[in-house]
Amino acid sequence: MTQLDVLDLHGNRLDGKFDPEFLLLTTASHIDLSGNLLVSSAKEQQKFLVGISPSVKHLNLSHNQIEGSLISGGEAQTFGSLKVLDLSYNQLSGELPGFNFVYDLQVLKLGNNRFSGPIPNNLLKGDSLVLTELDLSGNNLSGPISMITSTTLHTLNLSSNMLSGELPLLTGSCAVIDLSKNQFEGNLTRLLKWGNVEFLDLSQNHLTGSIPEVTAQFLRLNYLNISHNSLNGSLPKVLTLFPKLTTLDLSFNQLSGPVFNYSLTSSTLNELHLQSNVLSGNIDFSPLSNNSNLHVLELSDNQLNGYLPDSFGSLTGLQVINVGENNFSGSLPTSIGDITTLISLDISRNHFSGQLPRNLPDSLQSFNASNNDLSGVVPENLRKFPLSSFYPGNSDLQFPNPPPSSSHGPAGNPSKKHFRTIIKVVIIVCCVVAVIILILLAIFIHYKRISKKPLPHVTNKDVSRQVSTNPSSFGGRDRAGGLVVSAEDLVTSRKGSSSEIISSEEKMAAITGFSPSKTSHFSWSPESGDSYTVESLSRLDVRSLGRSSHGTSYRATLDNGLFLTVKWLREGVAKQRKEFAKEAKKFANIRHPNVVGLRGYYWGPTQHEKLILSDYISPGSLASFLYDRPGRKGPPLTWAQRLKIAVDVARGLNYLHFDRAVPHGNLKATNILLDGPDLNGRVADYCLHRLMTQSGTIEQILDAGVLGYRAPELAASKKPLPSFKSDVYAFGVILLELLTGKCAGDVVSGADGGVDLTDWVRLRVAEGRGSDCFDAALTPEMSIPAADKGMKEVLGIALRCIRSVSERPGIKTIYEDLSSI
Repeated sequence: MTQLDVLDLHGNRLDGKFDPEFLLLTTASHIDLSGNLLVSSAKEQQKFLVGISPSVKHLNLSHNQIEGSLISGGEAQTFGSLKVLDLSYNQLSGELPGFNFVYDLQVLKLGNNRFSGPIPNNLLKGDSLVLTELDLSGNNLSGPISMITSTTLHTLNLSSNMLSGELPLLTGSCAVIDLSKNQFEGNLTRLLKWGNVEFLDLSQNHLTGSIPEVTAQFLRLNYLNISHNSLNGSLPKVLTLFPKLTTLDLSFNQLSGPVFNYSLTSSTLNELHLQSNVLSGNIDFSPLSNNSNLHVLELSDNQLNGYLPDSFGSLTGLQVINVGENNFSGSLPTSIGDITTLISLDISRNHFSGQLPRNLPDSLQSFNASNNDLSGVVPENLRKFPLSSFYPGNSDLQFPNPPPSSSHGPAGNPSKKHFRTIIKVVIIVCCVVAVIILILLAIFIHYKRISKKPLPHVTNKDVSRQVSTNPSSFGGRDRAGGLVVSAEDLVTSRKGSSSEIISSEEKMAAITGFSPSKTSHFSWSPESGDSYTVESLSRLDVRSLGRSSHGTSYRATLDNGLFLTVKWLREGVAKQRKEFAKEAKKFANIRHPNVVGLRGYYWGPTQHEKLILSDYISPGSLASFLYDRPGRKGPPLTWAQRLKIAVDVARGLNYLHFDRAVPHGNLKATNILLDGPDLNGRVADYCLHRLMTQSGTIEQILDAGVLGYRAPELAASKKPLPSFKSDVYAFGVILLELLTGKCAGDVVSGADGGVDLTDWVRLRVAEGRGSDCFDAALTPEMSIPAADKGMKEVLGIALRCIRSVSERPGIKTIYEDLSSI
């Protein structure tokens, strides 16, 4: 086709091998094959683009599955006379070529591949290049960037790499700069020499210090994002002087001091994100005119106080207001009802009182006023929102005709209310009668047993023999199926016996965090402030929770109503006593909202008597709520619940990795416990590999492999040991479970037979059908743009988590990315 000038086949489903010889022979000037399923031929997987015809000026092969490297011998011939080269969203790897003799190239897009190594200096200096746009985002590029001196480069995107060091000293003529999601550190003083910048994103780095007051060169700046860093100090006044600034995001830092009132009344600012700082003081402003263009106001998770002023009503363009998790008080100003464009209002976790305004606009799509002190009756136009928008908190707030599952608010129909009351009374009476009958039956059986067999004298040795060598038999089994253990089975005095289970203070057997007292061999950990004597621990009601490679877990109920989880370790998996005790004491004081607290350990006189005690968490594990199986607890989890659980787990892992410097080592859906009615995610069974022998650790990892959570590098190692990166892999699998509703250990049916969950998702994504992976229970929510976007973003994060170990991000990055969603 010698006359062919434009070849455009983008956005189809073309597959098979792409023959690069076509690019050498064609006479076309414009070639666009993007958005297909093309792959490299076998011989070209090492070197892709061996050469390009001089006629080709525009080449777009983005969004395919092309592999290989760009490095080859003759660079000048390789890139020909190209002006635009777009190879983004492929699987290209290796280091980047120098681009030393490419004189015509103006647009270079290589983002979202697997390139590694440093960024060639020639791309940023521009001595022989006329580049105007450079996109290298979403790769594994590393090293520092000293300065950018190109006089032609306008748009630079280096986000989502591993670039480090201080910020560049100069930025040349760049107007759009995205250096987000890297590892840049140091302060912001280098910004003083930057000029002509219109768009600047430095979010999710390791930047510190305060924001400089002298930034007059940013007079053209319209977008500034420095969120998710460690900046401190107060908000600089110079930010209010940028005449074209439309978006300002300083969230998730450590900024303090007041909020400048001018920022709320600016005629240019559209979005103001200041959430998750330590800002304080009240908000009090008088609008100079009604020309405020503010659409989004995010002030949540700070220390702001006082009343919301009536002048809020003058911000008539607001669409989103979030002032949650502050110390605001007083009543909500009725002037908020004047904001007819409002679609989202969050005032939760404050101290607001009085009644909700009855004139809030009908345009509201999201509303949260929970955890306040509001009273009165919920206005009619707000009753479309779920009860979680109003409760918990607000004990004096009435919700007329609540949903049947709710206990908040009075019923609207008196006759129905009277009928329901009768039903409740009948049910209660029946329950009381049934309980009385059961108690009488239990007493009768108990005395029948006593009359048949005299009560023997129990010695310490008798108690030791009474404990079965089978870990799944914890004490004696009663006829009701429960398991009951006398506290004497756990606490006995020495009195000359060498086989006691726990002796006095000098014996090694101990409960970590418990200190002996005169009346007891137990004292609860100092954090709880409670102490229990032998008498108060007289009986433990124990019920089986499940088994793992370590042993069997039970729920133990003390006679004072306290619940504990007791894990009875299987014989032969634990280290020797001295090493076991040393390791156990290291995480006795682990306390975090998203980590299940370990309360102690117990070491008995025989090999099979090793217990680990931890907090009991109800209502159950993530697995029991997520998988569509018989016996699933409750209805399918909503997208908001799944996203919250993901963030909770990431936060807990981040604490273990950075604050405690230990990997979890056994992350799976059954070890993520959901706490309370809000289903707060908490990780359990962490660090057990530190207590295990090598064979016990290997068995744990083999178990993780069967269940689908084992990282590939652990499978390849002769002596595998859990690591931070293997935790990230397991967390990525859990994200896929949250998205798909499928169990990682199940075989998923596909066109090519059965595959595991990770391969099934990868295949769907490679085919451009990533959304087909999502749980059918989430289908109604996929019509909501924000939810659909969030699912796709979480899918991208999950796929990053299950990359090879060298390409896998740290949990801190993952936690921050999830939090930003």
